[in-house]
Amino acid sequence: MKFLIVGLGNIGPEYALTRHNAGFMVLDRMAAQHGFSFSMTRLAYTAKWSYKGKQLFFIKPTTYMNLSGKAVQYYLKSENIPVENLLVITDDKDLPFGKLRMKPKGSAGGHNGLRHIDEVLATQEYARLRFGIGNNYSKGRQVDYVLGQFPDDELDQLPTVLDRAADAVLSFCTMGIQQAMNNFNQ
Repeated sequence: MKFLIVGLGNIGPEYALTRHNAGFMVLDRMAAQHGFSFSMTRLAYTAKWSYKGKQLFFIKPTTYMNLSGKAVQYYLKSENIPVENLLVITDDKDLPFGKLRMKPKGSAGGHNGLRHIDEVLATQEYARLRFGIGNNYSKGRQVDYVLGQFPDDELDQLPTVLDRAADAVLSFCTMGIQQAMNNFNQ
């Protein structure tokens, strides 16, 4: 069985530790923990890894956040992965920092990366893992906030949260969406 795991973010060193790159960070953490690496391919950095009899295909789209759907659609088709085996990892400003929420489907919730995926796939029927980044910003400062760096107190907690998110991804692939939701939604 094959799965497509998509970490959303923006390419480039200026975005590396920004809140909007939470999806990239989860996949990078998994690569570091399990010894696989990403290489640049069409529309994304990609990696493959086998885990408990499952083939996991990871992508970090290089299209920038607002055009993420192009890479998702391309790899679903080229790897012949059904949409029910798609998991998209994204930041979520409506969740407090460190909170994880997995859902089997849903709206974009104002997230441009998810919105583009919805448009390109013509469905909202795919799993997503939302990574809470909080919303401690003043009116009109949302873009600066999501593209800003994590403060020191959150950076200290980040490895633990990334580990939990990585565990949630593996749970999705091995135990299914319901069990993963039961284990990781707080």
